[in-house]
Amino acid sequence: MNALLASLAVTHPGTVRPRNEDAFIDRPDIGLWAVADGAGGHGAGDVASAAVIAALQDLPPGLSAAEMLAQLRLRITAVHADLQRQAREAGPGRIIATTLVVLLARGGHYAALWAGDSRIYLLRQGAFTRLTRDHSLVQDLVDQGLLAEADAEGHPQANIITRAIGAEGELELDKVSARIAPGDLFLLCSDGLFKAIPEAEIAAMLAAGQQPEDLLRLALANGARDNVTAITVRA
Repeated sequence: MNALLASLAVTHPGTVRPRNEDAFIDRPDIGLWAVADGAGGHGAGDVASAAVIAALQDLPPGLSAAEMLAQLRLRITAVHADLQRQAREAGPGRIIATTLVVLLARGGHYAALWAGDSRIYLLRQGAFTRLTRDHSLVQDLVDQGLLAEADAEGHPQANIITRAIGAEGELELDKVSARIAPGDLFLLCSDGLFKAIPEAEIAAMLAAGQQPEDLLRLALANGARDNVTAITVRA
């Protein structure tokens, strides 16, 4: 089924930041896509996002789905440890970290792996669903019933993530998997996109056949204050 998957990807530093700390993978040939967003405010975010993407970018063709998942976990874990080492060497209190969201498609199935608040959405027969759950302070508050979902994006601590590649402690990756249906459209994105465009508007644009370039154009018109990355994968 991989031959039927077509993808498009865009990235941009946004309207405020001088450099782009997002990085991505667009490998339809092996059914692999990823978005990494260097953790803002921690310093060296671009180093962290580039490191994890570089580790996954050269995965060889011909691996089975199980082999690919095993390689993904091994390589991500190795980057996590290396970023922790670099942070220790840089001095007390330093963190060199990045979010990561990965989509693997193989044999009519998909798997999503993630840490942090970059997201994967699925548009299926008009229904727009978020497949990932943010590892963030505001998501925890929403889950505890202390904050309304509608107020989460505007919360003053909306940029605080609770899990990342390179952050302190052992790495935990969440995972979901299911079958792919004909016509499915996946969207991988960094938080710069959904903080600049409401989810309902993103859904409407994708349902109308608009492309990542269109999403980026609107995000910039809306004054995107963060780096913006978007990848669509269509079955």
